[in-house]
Amino acid sequence: MLEKINETTEFLKGKGIVDPDAGIILGTGLGGLAVKIENRIEIDYRDIPNFPVSTVEGHEGKLIYGDFGRKKIIAMKGRFHYYEGYGSDLMALPVRVLKYLGIKCLFLSNAAGGVNPAFQVGDIMIITDHINLLPNPLIGINDERIGPRFPDMGEAYDKYLIKKAVLIAQDLKIKVQKGVYLATSGPTFETPAEYKYFRIIGADAVGMSTVPEVIVARHMNLPCFAVSIITDLGVEGKIEYTTHESVMHEAAKTEERMTSIMTEMIATL
Repeated sequence: MLEKINETTEFLKGKGIVDPDAGIILGTGLGGLAVKIENRIEIDYRDIPNFPVSTVEGHEGKLIYGDFGRKKIIAMKGRFHYYEGYGSDLMALPVRVLKYLGIKCLFLSNAAGGVNPAFQVGDIMIITDHINLLPNPLIGINDERIGPRFPDMGEAYDKYLIKKAVLIAQDLKIKVQKGVYLATSGPTFETPAEYKYFRIIGADAVGMSTVPEVIVARHMNLPCFAVSIITDLGVEGKIEYTTHESVMHEAAKTEERMTSIMTEMIATL
């Protein structure tokens, strides 16, 4: 694994991607944030050695490097999911490459279904913790040069970054929620009984991504900050027919507010 990480890292450095301050992984319908990156270098995932390829609509499949919020960032416009059939090695490699390129923090966004009755469609939820119902991406032989066999997950989401985000949201007069994100395999949306179960076990929102990336990042001691945009509700009496298109539509409507928070956070790193 380390050999592939180094090969991919050196390839990207050779393309001009050097000394990034932060990495951002953009979820369904949220790729528009990358438009704000200036002096950019764009590379298709297909052209990057060892990289998987995004197969989901709304995930463009590009690595973008440039200036954002007065910092140098790398944005992954499109991520990878277990339901696409990728194994642990391919799921983990992009995050590890970001770390080896030198990022100091990893920012993540996703579209999610809200199971907290207090939530509304369009809410931004800062993730404070997660429940993982996916196969763990660290299953398999561990390379101690990358991280420990048994990484601690007591602070999967950086408390300092969470506090900073709340203060920035207050200053910008943007309403935010905080909560626990639960990750399932997908690709089906949840049944009413599953929504109910997820709420009972402590979730505030549910989706099909983010958690594997955070686990891989924390394995390498990389601080993480993540937000969910609530695009639909899994609350009894409020459940409506959900499609991938409706999720992308609702995510796009909230993207500007999320981008404002992310921009200020990265600027103050």
